Amino acid sequence: MSPRALFFAASVFGLMALQTPAQADVDPQELVEPIAEYKLYVLDNLDQFVSHTEKFTQAIEAGDLERAQALYAPTRVYYERIEPIAELFADLDASIDAREDDYEHGVEDPDFTGFHRLEYGLFKEQTTQGFTPYAKQLMTDVNDLEARVQDLTFPPAQVVGGAAALMEEVAATKVSGEEDRYSHTDLWDFQGNVDGSQKIFELFKPLVAEQDPAFVERVEENFTAVEATLAHYRREADNPEAGFVSYEKVSETDRRAFVGPVTVLAEDLATLRGKLGL
Repeated sequence: MSPRALFFAASVFGLMALQTPAQADVDPQELVEPIAEYKLYVLDNLDQFVSHTEKFTQAIEAGDLERAQALYAPTRVYYERIEPIAELFADLDASIDAREDDYEHGVEDPDFTGFHRLEYGLFKEQTTQGFTPYAKQLMTDVNDLEARVQDLTFPPAQVVGGAAALMEEVAATKVSGEEDRYSHTDLWDFQGNVDGSQKIFELFKPLVAEQDPAFVERVEENFTAVEATLAHYRREADNPEAGFVSYEKVSETDRRAFVGPVTVLAEDLATLRGKLGL
């Protein structure tokens, strides 16, 4: 374990000790290292999230519509990866990532802020004019999120359960195309959710591999199937940083093809907490 991970391990050890080993299939102390490594993953993504959000919001404030549109999707990826932790702060999650459907007056509601409020302006109204206050608020919220997570003790059940929650979100809002309805950048968010879910699974996989190798093999095969379908829609096959084509270009056949492995993944990963005694 790295020195940073050792530091974080110390912060979660006390929480692990509160669990009763007799009730778990895995010794609670075995969860300390993967939880610590996951916190490093979250903090690294938060660091990138802050940096990308700065560039994104600066483009809006400068009135650079084309650059702001280009930065929208690659900025959100970092948030999508760490949603199991970000959603622990309900106020910030609502401010950063709520959709217009969550508000009685939709885009006219004064409480509707964050990425999707900006998405509406950038891609529907095709303007940055009047959106500087929303950009500034987003930057404030993202900085606040990073500050709160620094000293957070990660709840093990929330972390492990996050693997399934991320895939459930893909099935619920990504495949339909409803989340990024104006930018049609859903595949970027899709990839972020898959990345975050797969990271959690990989960290805890060694703890369940011996007791249930068939489970591990099935999950790995379904992740591979989802990644293969996503790869088909990359702008550049050998350059993941180039991102994806518009979701409007994804065929109905492939949209349906996503549903099977995503649903199975969500169902299988939902059993991970039980396998770890959480």
